[in-house]
This record gives sequence, structure tokens and C-alpha cells, in this order.
Amino acid sequence: MLRKMGEAVARVARKVNETVESGSDTLDLAECKLVSFPIGIYKVLRNVSDQIHLITLANNELKSLTSKFMTTFSQLRALRLEGNFLHRLPSEVSTLQHLQAIDLSRNKFQDFPEQLTTLPALETINLEENEIVDVPVEKLAAMPALQSINLRFNPLNAEVRVIAPPLIKFDMLMSPEGAQPPPP
Repeated sequence: MLRKMGEAVARVARKVNETVESGSDTLDLAECKLVSFPIGIYKVLRNVSDQIHLITLANNELKSLTSKFMTTFSQLRALRLEGNFLHRLPSEVSTLQHLQAIDLSRNKFQDFPEQLTTLPALETINLEENEIVDVPVEKLAAMPALQSINLRFNPLNAEVRVIAPPLIKFDMLMSPEGAQPPPP
């Protein structure tokens, strides 16, 4: 077990170093078995955090993200968090004024993360396969850049299904009522 942990830590360190050394705008820590965002990464990336536009933390074991994560990477354009155990976002997600796409699919959200409705550049929201029942349709309809929201395989209430279509000017993907996601 310690060997596997050591390999995982080495993999994360290697990926972070690659980002710093190459001057890349992408940090890919997908499938690294992370249960939280490693604090040491903030120090390593402090001089380049404004240059990072895409972070992928997909398919880890994250239960939450900190406010420090959101404020450190304030220049993000895309954030991929699918396949974790997230159930909420910190209020500081509202500092991501340049964010265009967020993928929160296959997480544990029961409530729609309403802070997302304050992001002026947000074009795409993916919340597929969560546990969301209600959606702030009016707030979504007022978002200036929103083009698409994926709510498939969420137990949406009937009111959302009726109210949303006439109010929205973007693509809203919903599964038929009672539909089940395909097995992993």
C-alpha cells in the first residue's frame, strides 16, 4: 500500500513539474487518487498559477475543494471535476470570472451549485449523473454566455421540466423521467 501511495505522489509531482517546466496552461491531475488538492502544489505553482487555464481533477476521490483553490487559479477557462465525490462548491467559485466550462458530472450534488449562475463567461455546465432535483431556471436564463447545460440522469422535479423549456435560450439536456444512467 505504501508503495502505491508513493507512486501516486510521484505521479502528481511529475505532472506538476511538467506543467511548470513547459509553461503549459494545463494542469492534468486526473486519476491520481487524490482525496484533496495537495497543499504543496500551491507553492510549486505560485509563479505560474495565472497562466493555468485548464485544470483536470477528473476521476479522483475529492470530497471538496477549498476557497484557496478557487482564488489561486482565478484565470481558469475550464475546470474538469467529473467522477469525484463533490457535493458542493466553495462560494469563492464566483472569483472564476473567466471560466467558460465546468464539468461536475458523476459527483454527489443534491443541490444545484447556484454560485455558477454568477459567472459571466460560463458557456457550458455539465452536471450529468448527480442527484439534483431542483434547478434555478430563472437565474440560468439570465446568464449572458450560457449555451449548454447537461442535467441528464438527475432526478429533476416535474416543475423544472415544465418551466425550463419556454424560459431558456440555451441547450438544456435532460433524460426522460425515471431514466437510469448506463452502468460504468
